Amino acid sequence: MTSQTLPQGATPSAAPRALTRGDYKTLGLSALGGTLEFYDFVVFVFFANVIGSLFFPATMPDWLRQLQTLGIFAAGYLARPLGGILIAHYGDILGRKKMFTLSIFLMAVPTLVIGLLPTYASIGIAAPLLLLLMRVLQGAAIGGEMPGAWVFVAEHAPARHYGFAIGALTSGITGGIFLGSIIGVWLNSTYSTAEIHDWAWRIPFILGGAFGLVSVYLRRFLHETPVFKELQARKQAGRELPLKTILREHRAACVLVALMTWVLSTAVVVVVLFTPTYLQKVFHIAPTAALRANALATITLTIGCVFWGWLSDRMGTRFAMVLGWLGMSVTSYVFYLSLPGTDASLLWSYALVGFFVGSISLLPVVGVRAFPAAVRFTGLSFAYNMAYAVFGGLTPMLVSVWQQTDIMAPAHYVAAMGILGAALGFWPLASRGWQPRGALHNPI
Repeated sequence: MTSQTLPQGATPSAAPRALTRGDYKTLGLSALGGTLEFYDFVVFVFFANVIGSLFFPATMPDWLRQLQTLGIFAAGYLARPLGGILIAHYGDILGRKKMFTLSIFLMAVPTLVIGLLPTYASIGIAAPLLLLLMRVLQGAAIGGEMPGAWVFVAEHAPARHYGFAIGALTSGITGGIFLGSIIGVWLNSTYSTAEIHDWAWRIPFILGGAFGLVSVYLRRFLHETPVFKELQARKQAGRELPLKTILREHRAACVLVALMTWVLSTAVVVVVLFTPTYLQKVFHIAPTAALRANALATITLTIGCVFWGWLSDRMGTRFAMVLGWLGMSVTSYVFYLSLPGTDASLLWSYALVGFFVGSISLLPVVGVRAFPAAVRFTGLSFAYNMAYAVFGGLTPMLVSVWQQTDIMAPAHYVAAMGILGAALGFWPLASRGWQPRGALHNPI
């Protein structure tokens, strides 16, 4: 996208140009920070069983301990709307870059603290309470990070590479899940169960916090987006409370982004985050095998994010949404119905569904252009985080309860969301985006 003069509130122009070295620098630094920040957020779930045994009483029933651990995980999602709305509010008023840097700092510090927290055996009930507080702070930070990253990169990218740039950024964010998987495989391969339980579980949190602080430093080399500079020049930034404008004029866009977030959160939480524990508990697959397959699926997911973003540039957003999310529905059944299977079938079927889960990159492709530039950060952040707080937080518990009566519950849920995502592709707002009055098309 470029920064030429536009109608009030319009999105940037579509003057064709190639990706420059500056574009790649912006994309690389943004994706690196997103990788580290998302790693910090999701690594918790990869060690949920160990954390549950250390931060809750040993006399507590296993199912209740797991439920309370998942509840602390969900608390991070519930904190996302407040953090996301506040960070986005100032992002629309003060600038994208400042809030983009602040969000990763607010993630790195709590992650480091989690790695240093005393356990229940040392400080009693204070241990889970402090863990809960850190998760709330993490949730608030990531609530601003992901929408901020999407907007920041979208407003820098040339129009003809818009989907590719957002897909590449999203692949960097999902790379954080891959990094967590790799650390999980490494820990389980290097240390005994007793060593992980005693002290090694702290390693991924300490590393994540330290590298997160490094990425705070790296983001100082980024530049403010040309779109926000234009808004400031035309004095369109901060004229009215952004959330007030969103709720009055852009409710349809909020609904669209919320429904797409339901699809995204289901794909990420169920297929990527929930399934490693599901494989171990339901099908008694060894932790190392489950995490190895998860790591491979995350690689194909990361590749898929780039592919589906690129496809939206070439074939249109509607085509990419229908193909990507219907494919996710079909391959989810291929994967879950093949369990436990063999080591080989576990790897290839998990990798296949992971590739189609990569179509989650279509949410920001649609979401960024669903709102005008002056309130874009707030609109995307509000709709995305409010929906994720509900669906992302409740999904693990819903699937956990559902699978007690039907072990195919994850497949049914993911498939249903894939069908919903494909149907949303036929909503004109999804394929064309927000349009100022009199516009014949959306420039991005």
